[in-house]
Amino acid sequence: RKGFIVDIFSKRIFRGRVDYDFSGIKKIVEEDNDSNCYILPGFVDSHIHIESTMLSPSEFARTAVSCGTISVLADPHEIANVCGKKGLDYMIESADRVPLKIYFGIPSCVPATPFEINGAEINSKEINNLFKTGKYKFLGELMNVPGVLFENEEVLSKIKAAKQYSYPIDGHAPSLGGDKLKVYVNAGISTDHEYVSYKNTIEKIQAGLKIQIREGSASKDFEHIYKLIDLYPEKVMLCTDDSHPYDLLNYGHIDKIVRMAVKKDLNIFNILRAACVNPVEHYNIEVGLLREGDKSDFIIVDSLDSFNILETIIEGESVFSKGICNFSVDNIPTVNNFNAKLITKDDIVVEDKGRNIKVIDIKDGSLISDKLIVKPKVLKNRIVQDLENDILKIVLVNRYSNVSVQLGFIRGMGINTGAIAGSIAHDSHNILAVGSNDEDIVSAVNILIEVKGGLSTCIKGEIDCLPLEIAGLMSDRDIDFVNKSYERLLLNCRFMGSKMDSPFMTMAFMSLVVIPELKLGTGGLFEFSKFDFVSLYEEQ
Repeated sequence: RKGFIVDIFSKRIFRGRVDYDFSGIKKIVEEDNDSNCYILPGFVDSHIHIESTMLSPSEFARTAVSCGTISVLADPHEIANVCGKKGLDYMIESADRVPLKIYFGIPSCVPATPFEINGAEINSKEINNLFKTGKYKFLGELMNVPGVLFENEEVLSKIKAAKQYSYPIDGHAPSLGGDKLKVYVNAGISTDHEYVSYKNTIEKIQAGLKIQIREGSASKDFEHIYKLIDLYPEKVMLCTDDSHPYDLLNYGHIDKIVRMAVKKDLNIFNILRAACVNPVEHYNIEVGLLREGDKSDFIIVDSLDSFNILETIIEGESVFSKGICNFSVDNIPTVNNFNAKLITKDDIVVEDKGRNIKVIDIKDGSLISDKLIVKPKVLKNRIVQDLENDILKIVLVNRYSNVSVQLGFIRGMGINTGAIAGSIAHDSHNILAVGSNDEDIVSAVNILIEVKGGLSTCIKGEIDCLPLEIAGLMSDRDIDFVNKSYERLLLNCRFMGSKMDSPFMTMAFMSLVVIPELKLGTGGLFEFSKFDFVSLYEEQ
């Protein structure tokens, strides 16, 4: 291939030729030519949960390569929390069928916390055995921060297993700082994609962590911390973490973040170091970086401004060119774990006790929620939705066993009619629903129980649903079908009154109790600052 060659290591751009075959890059020659395209290493997503795309790994790969993505570091803890090792085996088998280099980590928190009821457990002994297989490249994000700080034996055994095989350990510590941060880093954690402020990210870098700058569907952090790319070019990587198919098709993948960085007038070589080089070096993955002797992995773009992908080449194979993905995928048998029973309106009644209640307060684009204390709206001795103040009922139905439905209230969704529900509910993936009235909440939940997982809306009894056959998290259909179905559900949300960019994604994080401040877990309301379940009602 001929064109302008982008050498990130020497920080040079020159006209030249890349000679390569399926075994690797043979020669890079500086020479004149009339090609005006740019040849550079491919992009790497340093932290993604493929399950959040609602696509199988093989179907996700078809879209990723069209965005110039050569490789991803995937933490499959979503499907692991549902199906355990069977889920991990499914992801690996699906990934093995495509040229995209998908490297998996072993989830460290299955279940995510001791407080949750999920579908499986992966303990330290099993983690050690999984590392022995050589199929995994890192230990997934360690969300059990107290377990690290208080030296929980099981948590430390998981860390020890990763260290024994010299694999990196990903972090997840949103508000950690000071001496506690030092303890966390000294335990062996090497990255983090969660942060509460720009100052917090600086502190984490100075403590020794590498920061993964995230721009996903629900959490959009680039605008707040993009300056780190020029300030600490060797300490940052790019990631999407959780990205829905609509965003992948309409805005892109890592290429989207690269374009955002270019518009900020950041140094192009620093941008590409974060997008291409740093993840390869940190995780020690077998991805070429456009050097003689490297694997034949690179991309060709029209310019270093627009970054339109003309061609993606992985191990010498043109996997995307002229707007077409050059490989197909075959479905494999799906896996699931779903035992929920249908619910009724009686299951989601909230009794009035004459006291104020705690309400989950959310903001669009953030996973972090606040705690509100409000006087509830009461009808016939029952606390009901207060639409005038955007206070809706939130419901959690356990998908693994027939136990009591958990109830709470939430502000910020903006729904004034109907209800939404989903079996994507981090990290245990029970069923979550938010709605303006109990009838639509029940209908939105029950359709998901009938199809054994998916996303749904219900407006005055009219139901719409996207089934997710793979663990209630992913579809076995192609991205066009999933995207059209998802877009239709989003339009339903707009009709309901929600102005959120990603109402389903935002709702999905309202059960992730390891993120501040107030969430709804399988044991009820969970207050992060107390790291325990609390009553819905204000303490007297």
